[in-house]
Amino acid sequence: MSYTFAPPAVVSVPVVGRAERFPVHRIYCVGRNYEEHAKEMGFTGREPPFFFLKPADAIVVAEAGQTATIPYPSLTGNLHHEIELVVAIGRGGRNIKAVDAASHIYGYAVGLDMTRRDLQNDMKKQGRPWCIGKAFDQSAPIGPITPAAEAGDIANAAIWVQVNGTDRQRSNVSKLIWNIAETIEHLSAAWELQPGDLIYTGTPEGVAAVVSGDTMSGGVDGLTSIAVHVG
Repeated sequence: MSYTFAPPAVVSVPVVGRAERFPVHRIYCVGRNYEEHAKEMGFTGREPPFFFLKPADAIVVAEAGQTATIPYPSLTGNLHHEIELVVAIGRGGRNIKAVDAASHIYGYAVGLDMTRRDLQNDMKKQGRPWCIGKAFDQSAPIGPITPAAEAGDIANAAIWVQVNGTDRQRSNVSKLIWNIAETIEHLSAAWELQPGDLIYTGTPEGVAAVVSGDTMSGGVDGLTSIAVHVG
C-alpha cells in the first residue's frame, strides 16, 4: 500500500521488564474525579463521570531514571500540572461491567495531564469545547507501564507530585470518586475500548501553575515514578 506521505511512527510507551512496547490507540481522561479537586474547581458532590480526549501523539515518555523535557506551550500564561494514575487497556470491549473490568487492564503508569488553565477557563465561560486547554502538543507525559499483576495494591496507592522538590499534590487512589472499575464501565458504555487505550483517571487537589525552568517529579506507589522538566 502506498501513501501520499510517510505515515507517522506508532506512538508507544515502554513496559517495565519487557522488551516490547505498548502501542497507544487513544487517550481518555476523566474530569474532576477526586472530591477535593472538584471542590477547588468550584464543584461538589459525586456527579456522573465525564470524559475528554487527548491525541495519542500528545504523549511524552518519561523514561525510568531520566528527566523528560516539555516546552512551555504557546498561548498560555497559566500552565497547570495534574498528576494522575493511568490505566492501560489490554483487551477491548463495549459495555464492560465493573466486575469484569480488571480482565481488560494490561497495566498502570504515572501520567501528567498538563493543562492550559487560562484557555480552558475562557472556553468554559463561553460554553465552548475546551480542547485547546487540554489536548495540545506534548500535554500527556507518561512513565513506563507496569503490568497489572506486578503493580501491587493500586487501588490504595499513594499518588503525589512535587515541583522543584516541594510537595504540590499528595493523596491516595482510594479517594477516586469513580474507581477504576466504575470508570471503565462508564467509559465503555460511550466508546468501544480498544487494546492500546490509555485512561488518565483524574487528579487530586493541589493543581497549580508551573513555569519554564520548573521540574515536576511524580509517582504512584508501586509504579515507576516520572520526572518532567518544563523548558
